[in-house]
Amino acid sequence: MCLEAGYLNMRAKLDAETLLQIILVLIIVWLVLAVIDATLGLIGTVLGLFPFTNIIGLLIAALIVLWLLDRI
Repeated sequence: MCLEAGYLNMRAKLDAETLLQIILVLIIVWLVLAVIDATLGLIGTVLGLFPFTNIIGLLIAALIVLWLLDRI
């Protein structure tokens, strides 16, 4: 742990309200993805297709990797 004066000044740059808003957005994204996953799973079950949940996870992972590599 660094005890320099500059280090202490950099702490707590984000307000608690900003952190709560970030957490709220992440929860909303999580719920939207859960609804999409359930809907596609239901459609896949009704139509007798393979599960869509694995495809959604792979697509999300691929988008994250492409974004990190600045390909998007």
